[in-house]
Amino acid sequence: MADLQIRTMADMIAVGDKPEVLFWVGCAGSFDDRAKKITKAFSKILNKANVKFAVLGTEEGCTGDPAKRSGNEFLFQMQAIMNIQVMNAYEVTKIVTTCPHCFNTLKNEYPELGGNYEVMHHTQFIQTLLSEKKISIEGGIFKGKKITFHDPCYLGRANDVYEAPREILEKLDAELIEMKRCKAKGLCCGAGGGQMFKEAEKGNKEVNIERTEEALGTDAEIIAVGCPFCNTMLTDGVKSFNKEKEVRVYDLAELVEQAAEL
Repeated sequence: MADLQIRTMADMIAVGDKPEVLFWVGCAGSFDDRAKKITKAFSKILNKANVKFAVLGTEEGCTGDPAKRSGNEFLFQMQAIMNIQVMNAYEVTKIVTTCPHCFNTLKNEYPELGGNYEVMHHTQFIQTLLSEKKISIEGGIFKGKKITFHDPCYLGRANDVYEAPREILEKLDAELIEMKRCKAKGLCCGAGGGQMFKEAEKGNKEVNIERTEEALGTDAEIIAVGCPFCNTMLTDGVKSFNKEKEVRVYDLAELVEQAAEL
C-alpha cells in the first residue's frame, strides 16, 4: 500500500478529507498472493485516472459471502453488520470491488441490513474510466491477440453484467473468442457457493477442468477473468493440462495495466 500511495478511510477522515469511492479489497485481494497482483493493478489504474479513493485496511472484514453460501446465515449477518457499522460511520456512499462475490453481497444483500451503497464491479469502473478517457490503452500490445473471457457467475447471471468486460477487451483491440457456454449460459469455474473452501464432491470430472477444456478449445492465448476465485480455478485448470507456458490467465485489470504501461 505504501508503494502505491493508497490511503485508508481512517487516515483521510483524520485530516478532514473524503474519497470519491471506497475500494473494497476483499479477502482474496488482501491475502492471496496471486490476487494481490490484481489489487495492485487496479490501484495503479485508479491512481493513473486520478480517482480519489481509499481502503478500509484492517477495518475491512469478510463480507460474509462464504458463510451465507455455506448456509451459516447467523455468521453472515454478524460479519455484514460489523462492516455496515464501519462504512456508515465513515458515510460511505460508493464502493468498487475486484471480487464479484463481494460485489453481489454488498449490492444485493447489505441493503436489508442497513447498508445502502452504490456498488460497482471493477470492470464496470474501468470501462467508465476508458469511455471518459481518464485512462488510455492505445498501446496495441494486445492487438489481434486471441482472448477468451470467462463470465464470473456473480457478475454475469446474478447481476447481468456482461458487456463492460467485453467492451474493455474491444478497447484493447484484442480478438475476443467466445466459449460455447458464455454470458447467461456461462459455466461456473467451480468455486462459487462456498466450494472454494471445501473438498470437491465425488464425480467424473472437476468443474474447473471442464471449464478449462472449453477455454483451451478456443485456441485463445489468454483467458481473461474478472474474479480472483475464477482466476485460481482456471489457472489450476491450465496447469493440469501443462499449458501454463502457452496460455496465461489474467484479470482484466492486469490486461489494462499492461496496455497502459502503468
